[in-house]
Amino acid sequence: MSVRPLLLRSALATAAALFLLAAPALPASADPSETVTVGPVGRIAEDGTVTLSGTYRCSGSTGPVFVSSSVSQRSPLFRQGIGGTRAVCDGVEHSWENTGKPGSDALEPGQAHVEATLMELSPEGGLPLPLFHAAAQQDVTLTKG
Repeated sequence: MSVRPLLLRSALATAAALFLLAAPALPASADPSETVTVGPVGRIAEDGTVTLSGTYRCSGSTGPVFVSSSVSQRSPLFRQGIGGTRAVCDGVEHSWENTGKPGSDALEPGQAHVEATLMELSPEGGLPLPLFHAAAQQDVTLTKG
């Protein structure tokens, strides 16, 4: 057997892998009825705990689904995760609320940017792989309370 076909197959496999890695991460679900929203106001408690909220709608999951959220205030490159909520994918709109205490960089009342993601841990080949149902970004106002 010639080495050329093996090299060609290897080169094609490598090119395909690089193409997939370079492709933009888009939600896997193209279903417009699957949504997640972010409320326009978030709260900061006296101890620094942040609460964010919004709504979501999804259907047809095979694994556990969560609404995760993150917030940035001073730099869009530095995002802080704020909790995660288990989602019910029954086609009905539900509310979500995530609460968490940011790490080293405390948030202050004022403008902030929040991202929420509706993500399923889909059982593929024995490993749970992320399957994105919807994502949203929203400028919000963080208030004391």
